[in-house]
Amino acid sequence: MGDFLKQFKFFGIVLTVLSVVIIYFIYDALSPEKRLPVYQPSMVNPELVDSTLHDTKKYHTIADFELVNQNGQSVTQQDYEGKIYVADFFFTTCPSICPIMTKNMAEIQGTILDDDDVLLLSHSVTPQIDSVAQLKKYALEKGVVDSKWNLVTGDKKQIYQLARKSYLAVKNDGDGGPFDMIHTENFILVDKEKRIRGFYDGTNTEEVEKLLEDLEVLKASYAK
Repeated sequence: MGDFLKQFKFFGIVLTVLSVVIIYFIYDALSPEKRLPVYQPSMVNPELVDSTLHDTKKYHTIADFELVNQNGQSVTQQDYEGKIYVADFFFTTCPSICPIMTKNMAEIQGTILDDDDVLLLSHSVTPQIDSVAQLKKYALEKGVVDSKWNLVTGDKKQIYQLARKSYLAVKNDGDGGPFDMIHTENFILVDKEKRIRGFYDGTNTEEVEKLLEDLEVLKASYAK
């Protein structure tokens, strides 16, 4: 009788473990997988989208570019080939939102420092002021790691066109001329296919945390 009870108890334990495992796999299979949207111009606030792109519903990607970083090196989209990256727009003499944005971008840099799949890209919106030397000085002050984070300057019209027509980050129109000025707090998450996967307020700590969470979701999508 004792042996029978022991066998019954063992069978009960095995059955319980199997039930837990089965329930876990059923729950896992039925749980919706979190996925980030692929943003198209038609999905974004029209104020942030160049009028020529309002009706674009698919295939939107970041345009090719050629700029210069804090070390005087050419930076093109090829340097970001096969990488996830976070982009923003700033200027070194900005007294308001840019210091907060740079601080938050530096925190992101600390999180991704050992992650070969993720980079950062900050575009100067006052390239006539932000020379290579000025960017280098700023980079040293803010703890920029050259291998992870490019601060870029170059042709103003190219940078402004990227902001308006590629990154969909700016509310006002303009031609990139002498009196045109961009001032945006947006951080933009870009995937390995050069598509926009998220917009975040770079001055808001909670938004930056959300960016980091979404970054993990995006990385996980490539691991499958």
